[in-house]
Formats: sequence, structure tokens, C-alpha cells
Amino acid sequence: MELFGSSGYRALVGRDLMDVALQFGFAIGNMVPSALVASDTRTSSPAAKYCVMSGLLASGCRVFDAGMVPTPTLAYNCHGFGAGVMITASHNPPEYNGIKPWNPDGSAFDAHQRHRIELSVARRNAPAASWQEMEHPRRFGDAVERHIERILKDFPERLKVSVVVDAGGGAGSAATPQLLEKLGCRVTALHCSPTGFFPRNPEPTEDSLADLMHAVRAVGADLGLAHDADADRLVAVDETGRLVPGDKLLVLLARELGARTVTTTVDASMVVEESGFQAVRTCVGDAFVSQEMKRGADFGGEPCGAWIFPSISYCPDGVHAAAQVARIAARAKLSSQADSIHSYPMRRGSIRLEKYGMEQVESALERLGPVSLSHVDGVRAGFHDGWVLVRPSGTEPKIRVTAEAKTGDRVNALFDAAVQAIQAAGSRT
Repeated sequence: MELFGSSGYRALVGRDLMDVALQFGFAIGNMVPSALVASDTRTSSPAAKYCVMSGLLASGCRVFDAGMVPTPTLAYNCHGFGAGVMITASHNPPEYNGIKPWNPDGSAFDAHQRHRIELSVARRNAPAASWQEMEHPRRFGDAVERHIERILKDFPERLKVSVVVDAGGGAGSAATPQLLEKLGCRVTALHCSPTGFFPRNPEPTEDSLADLMHAVRAVGADLGLAHDADADRLVAVDETGRLVPGDKLLVLLARELGARTVTTTVDASMVVEESGFQAVRTCVGDAFVSQEMKRGADFGGEPCGAWIFPSISYCPDGVHAAAQVARIAARAKLSSQADSIHSYPMRRGSIRLEKYGMEQVESALERLGPVSLSHVDGVRAGFHDGWVLVRPSGTEPKIRVTAEAKTGDRVNALFDAAVQAIQAAGSRT
């Protein structure tokens, strides 16, 4: 029984989700003596949280409830507990919810831990504690304040910038505006009412941020910042109302932190290496970035907006990232800094296939004459002037294709060649 995707467990809200949540609690409660639990703003989050808490308490685990807080806030406060459990479906639509378990250092559960949970949930055999060992849940009421105070230690200066914060009605609504105001920013709050009914798509993409772009221009702000529903992601809009591409924001943050080694995913732009950083590439998914960073890295993240600051925790921290981007914008116009970083044409797409052969795909890519082949996540063929990545989707019967090159014609040629290789491999299986 596979429950976990690349970032926790997610499902449509219903009886099955609540049943899994209860068994999740039993599983984790038999792994650790104590747990800190929290949730995002979804209407279904209290129900799912109490199901998890019931399983934890019935296992004899000591449970502390941090309430409604961002995922990175929960992860930061996990130290001193056996585990953290966040109820969220992150950037999924409101009809979904899910569960993300965290270690005390703020890292996601690893493959071994996830497998233990999956076995326990499938077998439904985790034992309950005796009645004498069960306790009442306890309130952990200052999680946001602790997180903010830790971030403030890295910012001795005052940031004289005007910021529009779009929390998307999610868990960042209380944390990020409060943090930025303490840093001296002039904050305009947008979509910062945590009602559980999201005023825009929870995934902060260019298509979903029209309100933020308009607000930045309307109030003459220096920048705009947006989260997903649990605020583990952070994307930025410059003072002209343009979205800053994720690959460029990755470079800007790495420079701000003085990083030498940057951990990122196989689908991030080659501009990372060209900007002078030693790049360590992982599978797509912030959990993979986090695990690799524990081997030693200055900074890491994904272009989707997941940024990891290991000095605080190994969880993507959109709240901390908001402060870092505000400091970047306080030094010079965000648009000019982003424009100074080169960008190359990139093309993404997917092909639906029930059956395919990755060996045949790789053989076809080898015939294109790559200078390197990587098998970190699917097959990534590198060329002197670009690269193409072919990898199976972790959630659907699809093959995802990403290509980047120094010219538009070349990126189209690489992408089309990869698609032809996939279709040919599918026809032979």
C-alpha cells in the first residue's frame, strides 16, 4: 500500500481520508513518545487533525496541539518532540487534504519511516496503549512567535520596503505579515483571511496571482510575496508586477546567503551552475532535496518555491524566505536584480502512457549524442548547449518531459526528440 507521494500523503476529503488519518496516528504513536500536531486552514483540517490525534493518544503518545500554523512553523518547533504531524494538502485544491510527518530536525520522514507507516496503515495492527497510559492533548500556543523570533535573529537591520503579502487564505496569513512588520516593512495584506475557502488557486503560479500583480502596481509596492496553503512555498513578484522565475529566485537567494553549494532538483535550470554555484541535483520533490542537504549544503530548494534554510530546519520555509526576499529587494530593485540573471528557453510537457520502457527511451536519447547521462530521477541527457529530462510521474500514468537549451529552436528539437522516443518506446511495450 503506497500512501506517500513526493511530499506526504494527500487524498480527496471523505471517509477514506479520515480512516487513514486515524491509522496514521496509531502508526506514528507507536514510533515516537511525543508529537507536535498542527494544521492549515482547510475546512476539513480540524476533522483530519482530531483523527490523527485520536490515534496518537490511543497509542499512549503525548500530544501537543499547535493549532493552525504554517508547515515550516510546525517543523521548526519539532525539536524536543519525537515527531511533528502537519495536516495539509499544501498547494492542492480545497477538496483535498493530507498528512506530512516531520522529524525533530525539520526533515520529512525518510523512506524507511514512510514504509513503516504504510505497513501499519495497511495491516491496521498498531497496538493501543492501556487506559492508564492515555493522556489528554496539551496546547502548544506560541509556535508562530517562536518561529518568528528565530528568523529575526538573522536580521539585525530594519527593512525599509513596501510589500504586498498574498497568503492565499492559507496558514501564512498570520505569520508572514507579522514577521515582515517586525522587520520594518510596510505590509499590505491580500487574501490573508484564513476562512478555509481559498480566494485563488492555492498553488502560487503566474496564472493564479493576477490579484497580487495588480495590487503591487496599484499601491506602488517594492515587491509582492505569495504562499501556498501551508506556506512552505514562497514566490515573488517584482515592483513592476512581474513574477520572478523560480530559477532566478533560487540564484538570488543563494547569493544572498553567500552559498557555495546549492542542492536543487534535476529539472532546475542550468543557470544555477552558470551562476558559479556547485549544484547537487536530486529527484524532484522537496523531501529529496532535504535529505540530500543533510549530507552538507549551504542552501537548497526547488524552482516551484520551496526554499530550505538548514540553519533553521530542513523543511521548506516560505516564511523565512519572505524575509530573505524582502532584504534582497531592500538593496536594489527586484526587477533589475532578476533581469541581471541570464535565462534560457525551457519547455515542459507530459505524455499519458499506461505502459512504456525507460530502457528504450534511454537508448533513443543516447542516439542524440549527449555528453552526460544522469539517472537521479528518470533519465537526464546533458548536451553542450542544453539538456532534456524524461521521468515518470509519481502520481499519474504519465511521462514528464522537460527541456532547456540556449536557443528556442534547440529546446524544441530536444523536447520533440524526447517525445518521439517515448512514443516509440510505448508502442514497443
